[in-house]
Amino acid sequence: MQLPAGVGSHFQVFLNGVQQQEGRDFRREGNSIVFEKQLAQEGRLGFWRWLSLFLGVAGTYRQNDSVDVVYGAGGRRVVASGLPLKPE
Repeated sequence: MQLPAGVGSHFQVFLNGVQQQEGRDFRREGNSIVFEKQLAQEGRLGFWRWLSLFLGVAGTYRQNDSVDVVYGAGGRRVVASGLPLKPE
């Protein structure tokens, strides 16, 4: 996953709202972070899946991970939310 421009050496990473630890949960490689576990984001819903949700026939239980990065820029605290995942 690509880090936002301007992220220095001090930043926090949250996966689904839970803070992650560098070295245990992820590692930094240049301007990217790599998670130790497989992450996924649910794509757009097709017509039949949307219709089944609308009618209450089925729910959606697919993996939908969200990654947020908190860092300082220009003396302010910046939150980059819902960053896109890059498959390995």
